[in-house]
Amino acid sequence: MKWRLIGPFRGGRALAVTGVLSQPNTYYFGAVAGGVWKTTDGGVSWDPLFDKQTTSSIGSIAVSNSDPNVIYVGSGEACIRGNISFGDGVYRSNDGGKTWNNVGLKDTRHIGKVIVHPTNPDVALVAALGHAYGTNTERGIFRTRDGGKTWEKVLYLDERTGGIDIVFDPQNPHVLFAAMWEGYRTPWMLNSGGDKDGLYRSNDDGTTWKRVEGNGMPEGPLGRIGVAVSGADANVVYALIEAKKGGLYRSDDGGTTWALINDDHRFRQRAWYFTHVWADPKDSNKVYIANTGLFRSNDGGKSFERLNAPHGDHHGLWIDPNNPNRMINGNDGGATISIDGGKNWSTQGNQPTAQFYHVTADNDFPYRVYGTQQDNSSVGIATASDRGYIDRADWDAVGGGESGYVAVDPRDAHIVYAGSYFGSITRLDRHTNQTQNIQQWPLDPDGYNASVQKYRYTWTMPIVFSPHDPNLLYHSSQFLFRSNDSGHSWQTISPDLTRNDKSKQQDSGGPITKDQASIEFYDLIFTVAESPQQKGVIWAGTDDGLIQLTRDDGKTWTNVTPKGFPEWAMISLIEPSWFEAGTAYAAIDAHRLDDFKPYVFKTSDFGKTWSPIASGLPDGSYVHAVREDPKRQGLLYAGTETGAWVSFDDGSHWQALQLNLPTTPVHDLIIHGDDLVVATHGRAFWVLDDISPLRQANASVAGEEAHLFTPRMAIRARMGHTRRRRYAIGENPPDGAVLYYYLKEEPKDPIKLELLDARGQVIRAFTSEEKKKEGGSDEWEKEETEEHLPAKAGLNQFTWDLRHESPKKIPAAIYDEGEPSGPLVLPGTYQVRLTAGAKSVIAPLEVTMDPRVKTATEDLRKQFDLLLRMRDRQDEMNKAILAIRDLRGQLQALEKRLGSSASAKPVVAAAADLGKKISAIEEELIQVNSKASEDELNYPTKLNSKLGYLQNAVDSADAKPTEAEVAVYAELDRQVEAQLAKWREVLAKDVPALNDTMQKNNVPLIAPSTAKPN
Repeated sequence: MKWRLIGPFRGGRALAVTGVLSQPNTYYFGAVAGGVWKTTDGGVSWDPLFDKQTTSSIGSIAVSNSDPNVIYVGSGEACIRGNISFGDGVYRSNDGGKTWNNVGLKDTRHIGKVIVHPTNPDVALVAALGHAYGTNTERGIFRTRDGGKTWEKVLYLDERTGGIDIVFDPQNPHVLFAAMWEGYRTPWMLNSGGDKDGLYRSNDDGTTWKRVEGNGMPEGPLGRIGVAVSGADANVVYALIEAKKGGLYRSDDGGTTWALINDDHRFRQRAWYFTHVWADPKDSNKVYIANTGLFRSNDGGKSFERLNAPHGDHHGLWIDPNNPNRMINGNDGGATISIDGGKNWSTQGNQPTAQFYHVTADNDFPYRVYGTQQDNSSVGIATASDRGYIDRADWDAVGGGESGYVAVDPRDAHIVYAGSYFGSITRLDRHTNQTQNIQQWPLDPDGYNASVQKYRYTWTMPIVFSPHDPNLLYHSSQFLFRSNDSGHSWQTISPDLTRNDKSKQQDSGGPITKDQASIEFYDLIFTVAESPQQKGVIWAGTDDGLIQLTRDDGKTWTNVTPKGFPEWAMISLIEPSWFEAGTAYAAIDAHRLDDFKPYVFKTSDFGKTWSPIASGLPDGSYVHAVREDPKRQGLLYAGTETGAWVSFDDGSHWQALQLNLPTTPVHDLIIHGDDLVVATHGRAFWVLDDISPLRQANASVAGEEAHLFTPRMAIRARMGHTRRRRYAIGENPPDGAVLYYYLKEEPKDPIKLELLDARGQVIRAFTSEEKKKEGGSDEWEKEETEEHLPAKAGLNQFTWDLRHESPKKIPAAIYDEGEPSGPLVLPGTYQVRLTAGAKSVIAPLEVTMDPRVKTATEDLRKQFDLLLRMRDRQDEMNKAILAIRDLRGQLQALEKRLGSSASAKPVVAAAADLGKKISAIEEELIQVNSKASEDELNYPTKLNSKLGYLQNAVDSADAKPTEAEVAVYAELDRQVEAQLAKWREVLAKDVPALNDTMQKNNVPLIAPSTAKPN
C-alpha cells in the first residue's frame, strides 16, 4: 500500500532558510511542519530530506561555510502561533542532508536560531526557546565544540525565559550577541515579554555573557528581540525590540550605546510573531526587516522600501556574504530565492508543504477534497484528472479563509460552505461564482478579548451537514447553531455548553503588545457531529474539556465528559459510530497544557461510561482526529501530531499506518468510498487508495502461503497515471484495477497473475519472472505500463490497466501516434487468479463504467469488437514482421557460410532472391528506415504505423466507431491481408523450394521461428 500526494503544490510557512556559500544554486529551507528541503537548481525544484525523521517542525537551519556538507538543524519553530508543532532537538548531517543524526537538546522543543562557526564546523551555538506551553530547564543558549557530541548551557536565566536569536560578529566570531525572551502560550492566552528579556553580548566565544542595558536601550520588559551585526563594519549592530518604546535600534560602537532609529508600527506589529532583522554583509547602512512585508533600508534604518517578495508574513532571510544580491527568503508561503537583490523571486508553487486543518470531500467523480490552508486560502482539489496528473488547473479557492472547516452540499458540489477565524462563513455558488458571507453574527471582534464577545469564535469553528437531512447545516460558538435555509438564518439549539470561565477569556499578547486574533478565544465548542445512526443524537466537544450530548435534537443536553485526561484539555474531534447510535469516539488534545500524551476514548452507552483506547500510541503523538471505517466495525484510523495510525480491534491496540507518508502532523482524515484521505498540517493532502486490504485483514492471512485480497470495483476510466519526479504535480490514482496479494515468503519460482473474463477465458496474464526490456526510442520521459509482478514477502500491489493483451511487440518499432495496445475490457464481472507455487486462489472483480460516460452498451461493444479485430490483425502482422526478420537473418548467415564457391551458387542465388522478396513484403508492413520518433516525417508511414494510428483514433474516447474509422480499417485490412497473403505464399512455396535446393546441395535446411508471447 502506498500513500499518494495529490497536493496542492503551494508552500506553507517556512522560517528557516539558508544558502551555501560555495554552491550558488544550492539552498535549503525548513518548513514549520514539513521538514527540510534542498534545491540544487536555484529553486526550480525542491527535494525533501527529512521525511523519516521523528519531527517535521524546523526552527532554524545552518550550513557550515568551511564544510558545506555539514548542516545543523534546530527543530521546533519558535514563532509560537497557535498551530505550532514541536521539535526534538538538534540534528546534524555530514553529507549535505542525505543522512541525519539527532545530536541532542531533545527537550528544547522550540529553537529560534542555530549558527555554525565560520571556520570550524564542529562549533555551533543554539538559541533555544524551550517549551512553548510550559516551563522547563533545557532552554537558553547552548554551545557544542565537538560537533554535537556534548553541549554546554552557556546562558540560562530561568525556566520561562529562552533564547530566540543569536549571531556572530561576522569579522570576529569570538564576539556574539544573543536575545532572550519570555514567550509562552496557554490554551487561552499568549505572553510575549517578561522581566528577564534582554540582549546579551559575549566576547569569549560564548563562555560568558553580559546583558546589554542602559546607554539608550529602552526600559523593560523588552519582549522579543532580533539582532544583527554588519559584515561591513562590526561596530554597527542593529536590534529590533518589541518594548513599549520599541523599534529599530542601532549601535555604532559595537553594542555599547544605542539610538532608536525607527519606530514604524509596520515593523513592530505582532512582535511575538515577527521581530526579525538582518544586516547587509557589504553595506553597514543597508538593513532588512521582516514583518507582513519584507523591507530594506539603504540609509541605516531611517527609511525603508518594501521588496516585492511573494506572499506575506516574512520570517527568514539569508544573504550571501560574498554576493548580497543572492538571497533566500522564508515566509508564510514557503521559500523563495532572488539573485538580483530582491527584484525578482523564484516560485513557491513547487513546495507541497501546505498546512490543512480539516478535510472533507464531495460526491462527484473524480471526487474533490477540501480544506483551509494556514496562511493562505481554502482549497478544493481534484483527487484525479484526465491528464494523468493533478496540476494547478485542478484546484482553486472555495471561499472562507486560512482556517476553519469546509462543508460541501451533498446534493450539489457546486455549493460550498467555508469558514475562517472570527466565525466567518461563506457560501460559494459555482453556478454564478459568487461567494456570499453568511456569518452567524457578522460583528467585527478584532482587538477585543473573548469575555466581551456575545458569541465566542476561535480560529477553527465547525461547519458540518446533518447526515440525515442535507438541508441542515451546523455551526457553533459557545452555542450550537443550525440553519435550514443555506445560512440565511441560524437557530440556536443549545445553551452555552462550555465552562465559561471568565478568567480564561481575558487579554492575550502579554504586557507589551496585545494580540486578540481569536486563536486564544476560549470556552467554545470545537467539534460537532450528529450520529449517522439516529437523527437528533448530536455530540459537541469543547476546547475547555467538556463533551455534551443531546438525544432530542437539541432540546436538552447532558454533560457526558469522561474522566482520565487533563482538565481544560481540548476535545479535538468526536466521531459517532456508523453502526451503533450510542457509540462514539473522542480524540482529546492536551498539548496546550504541555501534556503530549495521546488521549482517545470510546463510549458504547451514549456517554454514560467511557474507556481509554490509546494503547500503542506513543507519547508525543497527541491525537487530533479519530475515525471509524464505515464498512468494517472496529476498524479505526487516527491522525496524530506525527502521522497516521490504524487499529483493527476497536482501539485496543494501535499500529502505525505511515508507510511512505512523511513524518508530519495529521490534523484530520476521512474515509471516502474505499479511500483514506488525510489533511496533513505540513505536507498538503495525501490519499491511501483502496483500503480493501485493511478491511479484509485478519489473523489468518499471515499464516497463508499466498492470499489474494478481493479487489474493489474498478472504474473503467481514461485518466492515465504520470510519474514525473521533477515536476510539481500531484499524483493520479493507479490507472486500472488495483490488486493486492500477500506472500508469506519470497517465492523461489515465479508467481503468476491471470485475468479471466465471464466465460473463464484468460484475457491477460502477468508473471514475476524478470524479462529483458526490448530496446526502443528513448527520446523523452514516458510512462511504462506495469508488466512485472512484484513478489516480495508481505503485501504486494499490482495494477492491471484493464486492457486485453497487447499485440506482439516489435523491438524499437516507431509508431506515428503511439504504440498499439489491447482494448479496454467492457464493464462486467471478471476474475483474478493468483498462482504461487502449488497454491492457486481466485477473487471476483467488478469493472464499472466511468459514471460521466453515457455511451450506450451496444456502442461500446461495437468499439470493443473493432479494437479487438485491430489488435488481432496488428498481432498477426507484427509476428509476420518478426518472422521475416528471422528468416532474413538465416538467409544472410547462409550466404556468408556458403561464400562464393561455384557449387554454392544455386543456393546463394535462390537465397538472395528470397531475401529480396521478403524484404519487399516487410517494407510494406513497416517503415524499416524509421529509427527515431520523427523519422516518419522523412520516411512515409507503413501499415503497422497506420493501423496503430487508427487504433489510437478508435480508442480515443468511449464512443461508437465513426463511419470513417470503419471505412479506413476495411481499407487497411485489405492492404495488410494482401501482404500477409504474400508472406503465407513464401512460407508455402518459396521456403520449401529453397530447402529443396539446399537439400540437393547437402546444405542444412532453414525455417522461420515462431514468435513468443509478449
